[in-house]
Amino acid sequence: MPGMMAGCLVTSLAVAQVAPGKIDYALQILKMTYVDTVNEKQLTDEAIRAMIKQLDPHSVYIPLEEMREMNEPLVGKFDGIGVQFNIHNDTIMVTMPIPGGPSDKLGIRAGDRIVKIDGENVAGVKITNNDVFKKLRGPKGTKVNVSIFRRNVKELIEYAIIRDQIPIFSMDAAYMVAPQIGYIKVSRFADSTVDEFQAGLEKLKQQGATSLILDLQGNGGGYLNRAVELADEFLTAGKKIVYTRGRTTPAEDYTSSTIGGWEKGKLAILIDESSASASEIVSGAIQDWDRGLIVGRRSFGKGLVQKPFQLNDGSMMRVTVAHYYIPSGRCIQKPYQLGDEAEYDMDLNNRFKSGELFYADSVKFTDTVAYFTQVNKRPVKGGGGVMPDIFVPLDTTRNSLFYSDLLRNNAFNDFSLTYTDNNRAALKQQYADAFVFARDFNLDDKLFNEFLQAAYKAGVKEDSAGLKTSEEVIRRQLKALLARNLWDLEAYFVVINDMNQPLQRAISAIRDNTFEKMKIGTSK
Repeated sequence: MPGMMAGCLVTSLAVAQVAPGKIDYALQILKMTYVDTVNEKQLTDEAIRAMIKQLDPHSVYIPLEEMREMNEPLVGKFDGIGVQFNIHNDTIMVTMPIPGGPSDKLGIRAGDRIVKIDGENVAGVKITNNDVFKKLRGPKGTKVNVSIFRRNVKELIEYAIIRDQIPIFSMDAAYMVAPQIGYIKVSRFADSTVDEFQAGLEKLKQQGATSLILDLQGNGGGYLNRAVELADEFLTAGKKIVYTRGRTTPAEDYTSSTIGGWEKGKLAILIDESSASASEIVSGAIQDWDRGLIVGRRSFGKGLVQKPFQLNDGSMMRVTVAHYYIPSGRCIQKPYQLGDEAEYDMDLNNRFKSGELFYADSVKFTDTVAYFTQVNKRPVKGGGGVMPDIFVPLDTTRNSLFYSDLLRNNAFNDFSLTYTDNNRAALKQQYADAFVFARDFNLDDKLFNEFLQAAYKAGVKEDSAGLKTSEEVIRRQLKALLARNLWDLEAYFVVINDMNQPLQRAISAIRDNTFEKMKIGTSK
């Protein structure tokens, strides 16, 4: 089932008898009799949306024009020129050429500004991200001409770029977070996720990793099969990972194989309230087999499996066809009312209000059935997400309206891009890599005040109390973005993860006797 999306219905759905062709007949009446001309496509799209809305919150209709954009993050590739960019001062600034892509091969650099595309001026014309996508993406093998402004070069540099297939990576970082402790951050479950993970894991093994932390915080899921394959990396053969059951869909049981890259060695998995679907399959299976330690906060609670159905005009419906269950037999789907998405969408806000993001004893599960882990028979909960073994409360002590204003006004990105662009060569010469930068770069008061003045000039209101509350996180965020602009996304995590409290708690658990005390370790 390569197209199946991970994600158990907790309410039954009665099937009403509908006369064949009733919807088509109604549409024909409207076309022939309505006072004005009707948009048949729009009516059809809205009718399908209305039907699906009466089902569960995860069945969706995807119009043809939205198909490619929605599928790209999961398919893991697109056709284009291979650059990451930002719109900075109304100009397209290359923040990083994608390694091995067409732009990288031609010598396009971070900091280059694309000012013309196929002879058309694109600087200072209020261009948007979508405009850039339309102009630079295109079928593999086609050509696009770009004119680039580069610092210290008098004339524009002309490039004829042949578009190619560009990968979208789902692993954001893989590095040694502490001596003998490897860290891997996975942001989604796409086609290439397991290959990326295996490559990252091999690198960490070569660097001496004897323990591993897998960060699935904020990971909203993706392909069911990729979740199964990733869980298989940690489990010895013959362990049930997940099973699905549906009204008409054949039952499927997914079991671990003899192949696994991390079947021994301490394992901690980080989750939070935004970890959903495939992330919950992995963390739930690892918890149910007492293989690893789950650290963080209760996960999202999506236990539904979607299957894509292509419609005759190329559009698609992703329809929930099964419920999934993790090895202990629990379903982690949180409650919902048919046709009422509002309450479902408000769940995370309700968790905040109820205090469960701050206190473990405030977490409420709807399923009252007793479930137990497979090896140590520890009690675990169903009906509303995976509850971590170690609860780490949400830290809001450094939040302020001032910090929110800085984010909302894009102050961090604007300043970090400008500063990096002005000082790239000197910074790269002084700091060999992100780890040296994280250790040695001092964001001194002079630079910090320059950032604040730039933010005030951009419309952020001065707030001394808010600044005092949030200064530590503001400084860290700015430094992390500078690192990202100089190297890549992994560099961002190298710097910012000092403030990642679940990660720091996982490191402590690996170093102390938590695993031994809870009898959590290698798969039995």
